[in-house]
Amino acid sequence: MAMKREKVHFESVEELLGAPVTKDGTEEIRIDQIFPFENHPFKVIDDEKMQELVESIKANGVLSPVIVRLDDEGTYEMISGHRRMHAAQKAGLTTIPAIVKQMTNDEAVILMVDANIQREEILPSERAFALKMKMDAMNRQGARTDLTLGRDVPKWSHEELGKENGISGRQVKRYIRLTELIPEFLDLVDEKRVGLMVAVDISFFDKDLQKWLYEYIRENGFLKPEQIEALKNTPNLENVTQYTMIQILNNALPESKPNGKVTLSEKKLNKYFPSHFTAAQREKVIIGLLDKWQSERNGD
Repeated sequence: MAMKREKVHFESVEELLGAPVTKDGTEEIRIDQIFPFENHPFKVIDDEKMQELVESIKANGVLSPVIVRLDDEGTYEMISGHRRMHAAQKAGLTTIPAIVKQMTNDEAVILMVDANIQREEILPSERAFALKMKMDAMNRQGARTDLTLGRDVPKWSHEELGKENGISGRQVKRYIRLTELIPEFLDLVDEKRVGLMVAVDISFFDKDLQKWLYEYIRENGFLKPEQIEALKNTPNLENVTQYTMIQILNNALPESKPNGKVTLSEKKLNKYFPSHFTAAQREKVIIGLLDKWQSERNGD
């Protein structure tokens, strides 16, 4: 009777190839074999918080593994952990603990967004493109049949996506509209120089008009809601020239009052008058100087 041969069992492909794998599925992967997620919207900035993360990694290592997936080249694509990997590189590490997951492109997009969008500090531009990417991915995954209407409808609505992220469906729509802005305007929104509602209105203008508006802000330092409202109410806006746009914006501003109150504090006046001068004496000197100034202006 032939003896029963004992089966050799490998936990994973990584174990078969000799890669170090822990029981929780985490393995050490070379950082130079991991590439950023294509077009991911979250910015990796070398700010104070990044430096804090670098110091933490130097002291304690990377405590939370990143999530990656295999790409077509046999290397890895980062799904969640771009900031941790950047900090690990700055800390001098050559490998990073990672969990390798198999997933489709759309599943990867959804996981990438979900893993990053709940950060404490997230820029409006980051949230805008993240929500758009997730909405597009979820809708590509298929449509459901609405049994009451008998037709296909999007699998996910703005309301459903907003509920997942703690905001209203209306807010989701507003953020997604920001992706229609030119990059220069998105920067102004991130810098809080342009408000969200004004930015949403601007997103409906064509790119040329947006560029002219950006130049207007750069030269004048402001752009008010009433100016945008005036543009929105302009007929045949697509035919407006840059010069006409500037006229519309300037005409929308409230007229400045010709007569304004001027107040001179005692501290300011003390710089010019002896301490023993009374208020009446000071007033007499000021009026005299103004009379002289007016005479010089009139050529007397």
